[in-house]
Amino acid sequence: MAGTDAGGRQSGQYVQVQTTTDSRLEAMDLARAAVAARLAACGQVAGPVASTYWWNDEIERAEEWFVFFKLPADGYEALAAFLDERHSYDEPEIIATPIVAGSASFLAWMTDETTQRDAGIPRQREADVPAPSASPG
Repeated sequence: MAGTDAGGRQSGQYVQVQTTTDSRLEAMDLARAAVAARLAACGQVAGPVASTYWWNDEIERAEEWFVFFKLPADGYEALAAFLDERHSYDEPEIIATPIVAGSASFLAWMTDETTQRDAGIPRQREADVPAPSASPG
């Protein structure tokens, strides 16, 4: 059954990285750009959330949107640099949380989808490969 295989991966091999933005549009743009660059296998946007925090010695309140990225842990630095460069905040939230367990197929999918490919050459999945013909010709 899909999703029930107990990922035999070592703890900390995968992470979920989160950030927040002050607009849904920016959140969606960050998610799409990171996935398009293969810095994350998945980018999810959720919100809005009400945030209260200190900024410039004052308590601030704002409506924000979460962006969650899923990726192999060895890609964290590249994603963090990307977010730091592209984010509109002076001090963006960039937090990584280890994924301690997951289905082996989903974890493998994260690795596969964050592997760089030659532009214009689609990846051929096993299901896309025709089965050998039983008859010649």
